[in-house]
Amino acid sequence: MREQYRSTPLLETDLAADPMDQFARWFKDAASGGLHEPNAMIVSTATPDGRPSSRTVLLKQYDAHGFVFYTNYDSRKGREMAANPYVALLFPWHPLARQVIVTGVAARIGRDETAAYFRSRPHGSQLGAWASEQSSVIGSRDELLRRYEELATRYPEGEQVPAPPEWGGYRIEPQTVEFWQGHENRLHDRLRYVRTESGWKVERLSP
Repeated sequence: MREQYRSTPLLETDLAADPMDQFARWFKDAASGGLHEPNAMIVSTATPDGRPSSRTVLLKQYDAHGFVFYTNYDSRKGREMAANPYVALLFPWHPLARQVIVTGVAARIGRDETAAYFRSRPHGSQLGAWASEQSSVIGSRDELLRRYEELATRYPEGEQVPAPPEWGGYRIEPQTVEFWQGHENRLHDRLRYVRTESGWKVERLSP
């Protein structure tokens, strides 16, 4: 079970000056390449004593300041980020033999930004955010569905649903961003941007 990657070398001269601009280039390639959910990313968090956990979430926005996703603040990842804001992200674009690995610091986005995004979600997803006390133990699926149906009665289709107070967005401000390009014989390219006081520097890592 071993793949021989065949692709074009990734050189320092190919990179954008800013990692978010380089991410935009690669994200465009992933989106136009027919990948299923190219915005799916693995978010890894840890408790203050170093116990890690990971899960897949959907990237909803990226800009010069970082990567944004939404979740329940009382979920496991929400509690861990509250206690330890250092986070890692992984975009596993296997069909392109590419990965993007980010380390950074998580911070909640503004409530107005959260509310605006919540209003753009499908009605069912809005109700689901209220119905699920994410990461908490639940007795049965029927219990979850019962909560959902009660909410559907309270907020029928077409009626505005308020954003739950315990639900909102996080922006991960990157400290390092690594662009990984697979090649034959494990001679992969790994170019990593590192934030410094004077800006971004790029270093090449051994594969």
